[in-house]
Amino acid sequence: MKYREWMYLTSGIDMSYNPKADMAGMSMFDNVFVNPAAYRAFKETGTWPDKTVMVLENRGAQGRGSINLRGHFQGGEIMGFEVHVRDEAKTPGGWAFYEFDGPKPAEQVPVTAACYLCHEEHAAVATTFVQFYPTLLPIATEKKTLSAAYLKEIAAEAKPSDGAVSPSAK
Repeated sequence: MKYREWMYLTSGIDMSYNPKADMAGMSMFDNVFVNPAAYRAFKETGTWPDKTVMVLENRGAQGRGSINLRGHFQGGEIMGFEVHVRDEAKTPGGWAFYEFDGPKPAEQVPVTAACYLCHEEHAAVATTFVQFYPTLLPIATEKKTLSAAYLKEIAAEAKPSDGAVSPSAK
């Protein structure tokens, strides 16, 4: 678990990119880590260098334990584990996804999988969801490295088409 010594970027709870996702009473934290050299480079440039490795660790949310009476904390069991790697020499497009299934070695997720297109269409910086990393989004904004797709998406969010006030404008 060496990645746990890397730079922590963020945690989300019960995030889903699928409008039909049904968690059926399950609650989960997503924790994101990046290798230290990539983090330092991003802080300087607003972009991810070659050999960036990002880890997405999923842990179940628990509500009862010790003195906790409300809210959630992370459970000890890892429920999912994915890695996003930038390797210009080995991967067309530079980035690859790997999903782990228990102790077995991970295989690259096929580039035809929906996750690649989703990251291409919605990620704030170079197929990474920097918009969910509160300490890095201001850097990417300042360095002007936000993707055209992301800028278009937030512009559309700011201008509701039906005359209603957007959630971000409240």
